[in-house]
Amino acid sequence: MVPEVKRNEHARRSQLCTPKFLLGIAILLPISRDLLAFFDFFLQESCKTGSDIIRGRATLSKPPNSQLNAIPDDMNKSDDGSGTGTLGKAISVLDIIANSSMPLRFTDVLKFSDQPRGTLHRQISNLIEEGLITVNRDNSYALGLRLLQFASKAWAGNEFRGVAAAHIQQLHEATGETVHLGVLKGIEVIYLDKIESRQNIRMVSQIGNTAPAFCTGVGKAALSALPDNELHKRISNIEFRRYTPNTLTTAAALLAEIDTIRRTGNAYDREEHETGITCVAAPILSHTDRLFTASVSVTGPAYRVTPEMLVSWAEITRNTASAITSAMTSQLAPRS
Repeated sequence: MVPEVKRNEHARRSQLCTPKFLLGIAILLPISRDLLAFFDFFLQESCKTGSDIIRGRATLSKPPNSQLNAIPDDMNKSDDGSGTGTLGKAISVLDIIANSSMPLRFTDVLKFSDQPRGTLHRQISNLIEEGLITVNRDNSYALGLRLLQFASKAWAGNEFRGVAAAHIQQLHEATGETVHLGVLKGIEVIYLDKIESRQNIRMVSQIGNTAPAFCTGVGKAALSALPDNELHKRISNIEFRRYTPNTLTTAAALLAEIDTIRRTGNAYDREEHETGITCVAAPILSHTDRLFTASVSVTGPAYRVTPEMLVSWAEITRNTASAITSAMTSQLAPRS
């Protein structure tokens, strides 16, 4: 890791406190079917015995290995057959709390949840006991500090971020503006890493935040790398909301722009998501997983970063994306 990356490490770690990062990073982790089965089994057992399981004061009623073969087929089914298992219910509660702009009490969470009152109460009680949710003085809920431990380890151990770190640092040094590393998830892009601009006035963004893919440079670049059948499937799920006068508002317009991105190798955000914010981006490909697409971008305020500057940074942005793609191939390829 180059010295400049080390100096920026503490600043980026300070952004781990954002709720969207805590949930967003979990989506990116390569989780196996067996691992999900274990977590589902663990959550069900911890509902019965609480934190004693983790602290060693009690044992699981059945060895986890014996459950791995039994759980996967039913892992996403609830007791009533509704199709939502224990793990999904717990995550949905965390998701509701994380994505709320206002403090939520139990009755508020109940309104946003499709879980029965009794089931929800058990879920929240268990999450509180395990340190995943905390209760404020006004009886509202917040994400617990234990999630920070998970997020910190996930962030530090994310291999893709580590492979890209030196390359996005070099892009930042060449441009002086904010550099983002984004990963496509569904129809949104998750900001996995960021290096701040040297300027006093810069884009306000946080690692772990999500943004709509159809109107951001990082999102459109990542979409352009998808196979056509997957691209059309995802675009069909987009609600084309107009964020600014420049936002693309139809699937046809987006597909036409993606065709241009594929020909030129660059995507642009011309104040399409936020007025006054502009960027140039390029797609990062995976040779082992065609549905994993990411991108890197240079972003800045439109009054300072002119269209001509974005065009002048297009090649170095493409080269950075290509270097990350090559590094992924050599460093993250499966070992025989």
